[in-house]
Parts: sequence; structure tokens; C-alpha cells
Amino acid sequence: MGVPKVFENLRGRIDLADRHVVGILTFEAAAAMARLVSLHRSLAEDQFLHLRHIMRSQGVAYLTSKDQSFLLRLACADILAELDKAATSVARLCPKCRDPILRRFDRFYDDIKAGALRLGRVAEVDRLGLGSTEKDVEKRLKNMEKWVEAASKLYEEMEELNGLEAAEQRVEQQNRHSGPIPKQQQPGVSTVQSEVVSAQRNRVRRLKEESLWSKSVDKIVDLMVRAVITVFARICAVFGPYVLGFPPVPPERNYSRFPLFPGGLDLFTKRSSGPIHRPSAGKEVPIVSNSAPMVMRKDTPQKWFDEMRNLLEAGPSTVGGSGLALRYANIIELAEKLGESMAEEGEEAAAAAEREELYEMLPSGMRTAVRAKLRECWRREGGTRDATMAEGWREAVGRILAWLRPVASDTLRWQEEHYMEQRFYTRPRALLLQTLHFADQEKTEAAIVEVLVGLSCAHWYREQAQVESSGFDHVSRGDHQWR
Repeated sequence: MGVPKVFENLRGRIDLADRHVVGILTFEAAAAMARLVSLHRSLAEDQFLHLRHIMRSQGVAYLTSKDQSFLLRLACADILAELDKAATSVARLCPKCRDPILRRFDRFYDDIKAGALRLGRVAEVDRLGLGSTEKDVEKRLKNMEKWVEAASKLYEEMEELNGLEAAEQRVEQQNRHSGPIPKQQQPGVSTVQSEVVSAQRNRVRRLKEESLWSKSVDKIVDLMVRAVITVFARICAVFGPYVLGFPPVPPERNYSRFPLFPGGLDLFTKRSSGPIHRPSAGKEVPIVSNSAPMVMRKDTPQKWFDEMRNLLEAGPSTVGGSGLALRYANIIELAEKLGESMAEEGEEAAAAAEREELYEMLPSGMRTAVRAKLRECWRREGGTRDATMAEGWREAVGRILAWLRPVASDTLRWQEEHYMEQRFYTRPRALLLQTLHFADQEKTEAAIVEVLVGLSCAHWYREQAQVESSGFDHVSRGDHQWR
């Protein structure tokens, strides 16, 4: 009876130890850390100025909105949604913590968003890092970046180990079913493969010891909880002067040490051009001087956050609401490549294949619109054989792509950052407002049609000029226009 009891106690101690290290949740924790680092970097002063530039860009202004107040709310809602995702991941780790404050982080985070600083929760907020110095915050960011990098490396090595072990199992199964193997060959093959697998296991074991895998869950969660609070406070600092509704810091507390931005928020109003002004004290004050006013309302904090979250739902008249954002972005990118290939000699075959691929990507309505506009162009200009017409069409296409292509590129970037294998992406991420998600579908499709018609006309006039210079009298338009 004594031996089983010893093993039972030992198993209990091992289970208890495992419960208080990150373990298999390493990759979820690292992904949350990566998102927090990315959010923190995206709220830096230079990134805010870059956001102002994006909001004033021709593509966003024409396709989405010129209302700077609306665009700021979209940006704020997007960043808050990303923070909520990170906080949800952190909350899934909290039940493994010993610290009671960390264990109830989910409720604490809701209280923070609801204005917990005004409800006497100041001590807990101080405990979790709101009063940190700029040096402390930067040190935590560096630590999280280090853990994210280590987790990324561990993930790659574990994938490699899985592949090696699967190959080893396949060889063992083949050996069992392929009959006898000469004795002089069997030891060498199995030994080499076993050594490779063993070396990879040791590499994975070492990386587990060096990464989040073997670290105290309390220590890691504490680090991420502090980061969540820091990011939320920075969101309040950046968007609070323009998007009213954030819980204010109580005036009786001195949080001047909190590193919102070196030099203060006045840097934004001094160095950024545009019509955004900080609101003065008052009950109903417009946020943006040249757009529809957004005023403070007496809503509950939860209702305000729900409204902000609902802003990210694209309407039925938008490209995102139609589920066509990724397809249109790919069409625009391919159209740009087609325009570039037209300038290169000897690329006719490749260009023809790209035109066919581009045509197949078009929805039926856009195919009809392209054909109709092409027929109109042929009737109006079909008899012209001026070589300058091709260059004119190319320049017209270039002017449209100059503002349409950045929106398409950011759409593809957003998709890559959120849905591809970018779990450990720590750089500032693309926001939905700079993509085709909120773009007006009718305007977007009209712009794409103009680009495709321009490319087709440029190609036809170019070939007309080449035929004329070679002495031929005719070239069939049907070979070069889309169906």
C-alpha cells in the first residue's frame, strides 16, 4: 500500500506544478503578447500621425468617408476590439494563477472599461501598473517581444519534430510490412534517423526551458495584465480628446508619471495638419470642426462600448458587407501588374494570360459593365490610330491606381495579418478603415471598371500603332478586348 501512495503523492505534486506553468498554452499566450505589443506600437506618436495621413488619403476619403470624426471612431473601435481579443486570451490563462487579483482579471477588465478608477479601484490599478514609468513600460515591451520570438522559434522546431517523428513512424511501418531487411543495412538507417529525431527532441526540450513553456503562469499573466491596462490607458489618452466616452482618470490621483507620450498630447495638435481640434469643456462639443459633430451622450459605458463594436460591422452597401473585399483587392493588384507588364517588351504571352485570369475574377455585373464601356470606346475612338492614345490611357489608369492601389494593398495586408500564419506579428497592424472593408461598393466597382477599360484600350491602341508601323492595314479588336 505504501508504494502506490508515494506515486499518488508524486503525481499530485507534478500535476500541481504543471498547473502553475504556462505549458501548452504558450502559443496562445505568445499570440496575445504579440497583439499587445503591436497595439502599443500602433499608439505611438508617429503612428498616430501616420493614421491622420491615411484618413486624409484620397482612397479612404473617396471610398469610405471624408468625415474625420467618423474615421477616428472607426480607428478607435478597431483598436479596442483588438485589445478585447488580447484581454480574452489573457483571461483564459487566469484560472491557472495563484494571485487572486489575476484570477479575477476578466471582471477587473470590465470594471476598468466601465470607469473603475472612479469607483475606488485605484489601489488595484496601481498594483497592476498604471503608475509605471516610461522605462518600466518599455522594459515590459522588450520582455514580451523576447517571449514572442522564443515562442515562434519553439513553434517552428515543434513542427519540424512532428514531421521527423511522422517520417520515422512511416519507415517503421514500411519495415514491418516489407519483409526481412538485410542485417547489414538495418542498423545504419535506423541509427541515423533516431539520432536526428533525438537531436530535434533535445532542441525542443531546450527551447521549452528557455521560453514561456516552463515559466510561472502568474509571472506571465501579470506581465500581460499590466500591458492590457497600459494599452487601454494609451487608447484613452490618444482618442479621448477626440472620441468622447472614455472613463476619465480621477483628478485627485496623480498619474503624471504614466508615459502617455513624451511632451504630451499637444504634439498632435501642434505638428499634425488637418481640422481636428481638442474639445473644450462642455456638455455637447463637436469633435471635428468640418464634419458632423459627435457629442457626449449620457449612455452607460457598456452601451457605449457596444456601439463602438457595432461600428466595425460593414453595411450592405459596402464592399466588406458584400464579402468582396479580398476579391476586389486581388483584382486591383493584378490590374496593376498588368499595367506594369504592358511597358515591358516581349511580355505579350504573360500579359494575355493575366488578362484572362483577371477577367475570370470579375463578378458578372462588372463583366457586363466592362463590355458596355469598351463598346462605347470602340464606337467613339475605334477609328483612331494615334500612338499617343495608348500612353494617354495608361496615364489615366495610373492616376486611378495611385489612390486605389494603397487601399487594396492594405486590404491584403490586413487579411495576411489576421488570417494567415501571423500569430506572432508584433509590428503595428493595418486598420479596417484603410482597407476596402468600409468602402462604398458602387464607387469601388466603378473605379475598377475604369481601370480595366483603360488597360484594355491602352493595350489595343498600342497594338494598333505597332500594326500600322509594320505596314498592316487591320487588326481585329475582338482579339484584344474582354468578352
